[in-house]
Amino acid sequence: MDLIFDIGNTRIKYATLLNGELTSKGYCTDNEMEILVNKLSGKIKRLLLSSVKPTTKAQLNMFEKIGVKPLFLNANLKMPFVNKYETPDTLGADRLGLVAGGLFIYPNKPVLIIDVGTCLTFDFVTEKGVYFGGSISPGLHMRLNALHTFTGKLPLVSLREPKDLIGKSTNESMLSGVVNGIQTEIDGIIDWYKLRYPQVKTILTGGDSAFFDKKLKNSIFADADILLKGMHFILEHNTHEKN
Repeated sequence: MDLIFDIGNTRIKYATLLNGELTSKGYCTDNEMEILVNKLSGKIKRLLLSSVKPTTKAQLNMFEKIGVKPLFLNANLKMPFVNKYETPDTLGADRLGLVAGGLFIYPNKPVLIIDVGTCLTFDFVTEKGVYFGGSISPGLHMRLNALHTFTGKLPLVSLREPKDLIGKSTNESMLSGVVNGIQTEIDGIIDWYKLRYPQVKTILTGGDSAFFDKKLKNSIFADADILLKGMHFILEHNTHEKN
């Protein structure tokens, strides 16, 4: 069995796979992560860990206790693509996984992977499997928090669908600006990529992607598990053990 952890800014996502097939997935806390690892002790053959935060000593001890040495997703691992990013050491592990996932779904095609999460990221890989980079901007919650934090009077607004394009209150104006602004940003950047790469395939993922997957004018493929698929693709690329 393969076990994958994606430790993000706000939550931990996990997945188990047997013979390449997804058998379970979900979210957990730090404490629940230890319970899950102990429960699967003796069954885990390969373990891949992606984290936007430094790995803690407690996590390392947890893996040592069950006798499994984890692979840590970073630019030093062998990738199923050619990494031409100019600062590979600063490239987030999640973006590496997303690029691999894009290649896994659309081999030999130019692919744009859009992740709507804490940040809004765009990552592009060519049909020859060459990755140069993409772009990063604030996500939905970050933009709403910034409007409150960096102004004197704007409130802290909880994320929800705006009632209309025209906000008729301050709260609704903020929601319209943030949600509709990101929707326009996504469609606009897809259009720019299509000018350069007319055959580009677009994948939409991330915790907040549901706000946009049916609203975009561009054709996209929504896949909530693209990161997990990409991480497993990288795990396969770096090991040759049988599950």
